[in-house]
Amino acid sequence: MSVNVNDNIKKLSPAQRKKVETRAAQIIAEEMTLRELRKARKLTQVRMAKSLGITQDSVSRLEKRSDLLLSTLRKTVEAMGGSLSLVAEFPDRAPAVLAGIAEEEPPRKPSGRRHAQVGV
Repeated sequence: MSVNVNDNIKKLSPAQRKKVETRAAQIIAEEMTLRELRKARKLTQVRMAKSLGITQDSVSRLEKRSDLLLSTLRKTVEAMGGSLSLVAEFPDRAPAVLAGIAEEEPPRKPSGRRHAQVGV
C-alpha cells in the first residue's frame, strides 16, 4: 500500500504542520538558481550587467548556463553583495571548506623549504 505524504501531514497537529512547513521552506530556500538568487536580492539583470561590466543579454545567458567557471560564479555572487565558498561533504567526516579555489589569487602557503643561499 502506498503512503500519501499529504494524508500524513493532515494527521499532524497545527503546530507540527507549521514546523514541517517552516522546515520545507528552509530547505527550498537553500537551493536556488542564479536567477532566483538575483531576484531574491531584488536586483535586475541590467544592474547586474553594469556591476559585472557585461551586457544584460550576457547576464541572461549566464543565468541559464548549467556549467560555469568558479571565477565567473564568484564574480556573479560578489556582484550581488555576497561571497562564495565551496564545501566538500563526505559521509564519514565533517564538511571541509575548500580554500583557494574560487578566489582571484589563491593564498600562498609556505612550502616548508628554505632556499639555499648561494655564495655564502
